[in-house]
Amino acid sequence: MTLLEKLRASPLLVRSAPFLTFAALTALQGKLGDDSRYWLYLAKTVVGAWVIWTVRSCISEMRWKFSWEGIVVGIAVFGIWVGLEDWYPKTGQSGKPWNPFLDYGAGSALAWFYVVTRIVGSTLVVPPIEEVFYRSLVYRYVADPDFQKVPLGHFAPKGLVVWKKRLGDAMLAHATTNLLLGLWVVWKGAWQFW
Repeated sequence: MTLLEKLRASPLLVRSAPFLTFAALTALQGKLGDDSRYWLYLAKTVVGAWVIWTVRSCISEMRWKFSWEGIVVGIAVFGIWVGLEDWYPKTGQSGKPWNPFLDYGAGSALAWFYVVTRIVGSTLVVPPIEEVFYRSLVYRYVADPDFQKVPLGHFAPKGLVVWKKRLGDAMLAHATTNLLLGLWVVWKGAWQFW
């Protein structure tokens, strides 16, 4: 039995393996030398994209959905995130910030490559991996370990997935927030968000 066949045979595994792989690579960032925070982000973006591509046919609800609601929610979450930055505790921000311009120079092609990789990864790879794991698996698994019996939209209060019964709207909102945050980080030099 191939890996893909094993994934298809287990709805739990197909929804958790991409997230767990991504999380494991995230945990290694910065642990394999100072530059590993950058090249491991690149590696996990490539691996994450490959995993999404591999499992896409196994997860019917993992479909992008372009809706005005997703865009509005994404913009609102970005506004709240940036707007409340001075109000929430700063944890996990000790040490050097994730800023390739400090390491490679502001005009460096390598620095810009890593910045673009981060924006692309957080916009196109992170949302499907996290939304499938948290909303399609964990959210429903809490209601019933046989999570596929729990329809998307089971819980209240009404969130995007619960209201629309589509994961794609949540993925779009997540992607919008991450894209705006990435652009904000570069524009304002607000590296503490990364």
